Amino acid sequence: MGLNTKSKCLIALIFLGIVDTVIPVPILVVILLYVLSQRPPWFKDLVQEIYDKSD
Repeated sequence: MGLNTKSKCLIALIFLGIVDTVIPVPILVVILLYVLSQRPPWFKDLVQEIYDKSD
């Protein structure tokens, strides 16, 4: 009975938002630039998993 993918993503984004507020380095921007430039396979898998599941 673990968390579903949407909940995990939401928790991760909240955590990164808090870290981004505390530390003046824009971590979310760095991750976004990495995803856009490298197109890692884990990101595509994550997006497919989010949209494939029906609630």
